[in-house]
Amino acid sequence: MNNFILIFVFLLLGVVLQQIKQIPRKAHKVLNWIVIYICLPSLALYYIPKIKWDNQLLFPIGVSWIGFIISYFFFSYLGKKRGWSKKLIGCLIICAGLGNTSFLGFPIIQALYGEKGMKTAILVDQPGSFVVLSTLAVLVATVHSKGNLNGFQIAKKIAFFPPFVTFCIACLMNIFQFEFYDYGQLFFKSIGSLVTPLALLSVGFQLRFEKRSKHWAFLGLGLLYKLIITPAIIFFLYVIVFNQHSKAIQVAVVESAMAPMITACILSSTYGLKPRLSSMMIGFGIPLSFLTLIFWVILTHFI
Repeated sequence: MNNFILIFVFLLLGVVLQQIKQIPRKAHKVLNWIVIYICLPSLALYYIPKIKWDNQLLFPIGVSWIGFIISYFFFSYLGKKRGWSKKLIGCLIICAGLGNTSFLGFPIIQALYGEKGMKTAILVDQPGSFVVLSTLAVLVATVHSKGNLNGFQIAKKIAFFPPFVTFCIACLMNIFQFEFYDYGQLFFKSIGSLVTPLALLSVGFQLRFEKRSKHWAFLGLGLLYKLIITPAIIFFLYVIVFNQHSKAIQVAVVESAMAPMITACILSSTYGLKPRLSSMMIGFGIPLSFLTLIFWVILTHFI
């Protein structure tokens, strides 16, 4: 419950800060920089070394990968057909392709399915959402934020992107079963915990309620994909096609229906991919998701 309260507190605080003239109009860029270049790498170094691999974990891990890959093809096709800009396409791919499987997902799953459900939720989030964000989302952001880059330029930008560098280091730590000492883990966990409040402040600072905004149609399409189409795809694949009926599958479907991932939208904004739309995806997506989640929780009850 505390997480839900904090979401609206920090979003509201960000909106209030807009009214203070002494605060620079581009202050959110500083917050975005801290989130992407400091907090996100800290989370990678804390969580990824702890992941224990098992082939049976593919279903929960696959949720974020499937959602993001289909998002890529879905919005790329629509964008090409309708003549959208590369930045708009990239924004929708990233913001609609990843869900808030931790800050929103964890307390919801904890309340509905207990500790057993949390074990599945962590798999959906860490080797799923977090790794997709650190790899595929960074790739999409790089390609769609600039002009025509060649393969070497794209590889260079990704290779030297701090979250990707620390992701690779964390993977090596996992392979060699190495973790930092307790004080090191406490440090990275503490820095990583700043992701959500700082990101929400940034989103609130950029959030605008404009009746005539050109983004409304794209906002609706992005949220339709994230809150309805993505969980419908996961439900169809896991329950109908693969005939899976377990508590872990229930958790996987519900996690797939979470609101857009805060950090993914910050990544999109940082790369200049329609920052206003990126903020709207979070600002409107989070409260709306509480309504759509009711449907998916009821549906998965019959799995």
